[in-house]
Amino acid sequence: MQNIEERIVNKHLNQIDITITNWMANHGVMILRVGLGIIFFWFGVLKFFPGISPAEELVRNTVYFIDPDIFIPILALWETIIGLGLITGKFMRLTLLLLFLQMPGTALPLLLLPDVVWNYFPFGLTLEGQYIIKNLVLIGGGLVLGGTVRGGKLISES
Repeated sequence: MQNIEERIVNKHLNQIDITITNWMANHGVMILRVGLGIIFFWFGVLKFFPGISPAEELVRNTVYFIDPDIFIPILALWETIIGLGLITGKFMRLTLLLLFLQMPGTALPLLLLPDVVWNYFPFGLTLEGQYIIKNLVLIGGGLVLGGTVRGGKLISES
């Protein structure tokens, strides 16, 4: 049996938990959208400047069948547009379409350059491999955002 002090503490902790959960539900999707946007914008802008993006060599070696001097600026623009769309929240359907069309290409090195992405297949990833696998989080974030384009939102249970 709890004494009165424990019940009061638990009541206050419960209220704090409700407040935090409500704040997360009310702001989480927007923070996710802007955060993903910053990532895409940042990575995209870096690709406009040869030698600056740490992913440039990986892209050059993966998409060897297209002139990288043509492809990389197109990819840079593509990612920058995705970033701007996410940051502003404008044209979300088009933005998410561009995001999901781009994601399969980011996985190509897993198949085309296994020696670059795996130290020990299937679990030992190189830094490049980890860079690629983190895209699963970007895809998950895109799915969550896609669930909001018709007005969906997170709702916390109070």
